[in-house]
Amino acid sequence: MSIAELRKLPPTEKLRIIEALWSDLAADEGSFASPSWHEEALRKTEAEFAAGRVGVLDWEDAKKDLRKRFE
Repeated sequence: MSIAELRKLPPTEKLRIIEALWSDLAADEGSFASPSWHEEALRKTEAEFAAGRVGVLDWEDAKKDLRKRFE
């Protein structure tokens, strides 16, 4: 499937593809390294959480919320 074809898909289908790709990548996490900015972003999020400025969402609930936004 080309990028042009992907752009034509509805948002819900794009999310399904993203999830499938992420699952595939996560299954072999040793095959790639996280980008350098990733550690910085994680540290910032940890600090925001520790300061009480952000909360925790269950992953399944977060996915449902995202799907609703793009339907």
